Amino acid sequence: MDKRDARKLSTEAQQELRMLAVQLKESGKKYNEIAEIIKVHPTTICTWYKAYQKGGIEALKIKKRGRRIGACKTLSPLQEDEIRKHLIDKYPDQLKLPFALWTRVAVQQLINELFSIKMPIRTVGEYLMRWNFTPQRPLRNAYKQNPKAVDDWLKNEYPSIAKRAKKEKAEIHWGDETGLCNDSYHGRSYAPCGETPSIKLHPRCERVNLISTITNQGKVRFMVYDGKMNSQTLLQFMKRLVKGASHKIFLILDNLKVHHSRIVKAWLADNEAEIEVFYLPSYSPELNPDEYLNCDLKAGVHSKTPARTKTQLKKKAISHLRMLQQVPGRVKKYFRHSKIAYAV
Repeated sequence: MDKRDARKLSTEAQQELRMLAVQLKESGKKYNEIAEIIKVHPTTICTWYKAYQKGGIEALKIKKRGRRIGACKTLSPLQEDEIRKHLIDKYPDQLKLPFALWTRVAVQQLINELFSIKMPIRTVGEYLMRWNFTPQRPLRNAYKQNPKAVDDWLKNEYPSIAKRAKKEKAEIHWGDETGLCNDSYHGRSYAPCGETPSIKLHPRCERVNLISTITNQGKVRFMVYDGKMNSQTLLQFMKRLVKGASHKIFLILDNLKVHHSRIVKAWLADNEAEIEVFYLPSYSPELNPDEYLNCDLKAGVHSKTPARTKTQLKKKAISHLRMLQQVPGRVKKYFRHSKIAYAV
């Protein structure tokens, strides 16, 4: 007799086989005869039938295979929930652990502190994977940033500015300064495994500085300048901004010292009908949409052939910014980022 391996059958097929074996036995057939029909060993059929005699149909039902959920695990579900909550809501130093970030070693020590369980580092990694926690490069938040000021900006100050802008038909511009250097580069390069690729950069750093503004409608304005930002340079840019505007401008800047200079304040007071300046909370670049234009600019310039001279670098920067002026949809997409979606 060619026997079949019932273990390879689906649960439903196995269940039907058991029921058929019992029916054949109840009809008066012998174990060997049943074995020939359903291709299962007589001993197995005998075991099924005895179970049926003792417990009826319920005894023939196939139980769920494998270990029960949570069986043989070091941590209980409640313990897992508590650890996950700590990892999401707290930093290690807030729990008096000697770590800046949640590494596997830090989590291992946390488990030991909370539950006196010395868990192997590999098991810690398996738990983190099971919780869908992945190692990620953290966002940098300034140590001196005032969370209350940020919260007030998001909930009160900016909504008030936006409401005024709508009422007065003003245009909100987000501004920032940035610099480009020809010894920087962005991106990655494919190379054989273990052989780090290289790029030839100019040994002398040539720098180009610029100031720019964007709106949530994709409008871009910029000005390239030499040297450091000062009051006169800022005024020159704001005069250009006002000259080309069809509406009053609400300009939002960071708290750079030059933005608060006496000369700038005096000029703004004289031109209040055309432009007003507002200031982001200190140390909060992530709230400024123009920072995303800076990232776009640097990625676009430095991902191409490196500039050898200041003239080449300036030309590349202006070319990229003019390209952005022609595609407002690309700039509008910056505002989809969760950190600046409030500015839409």
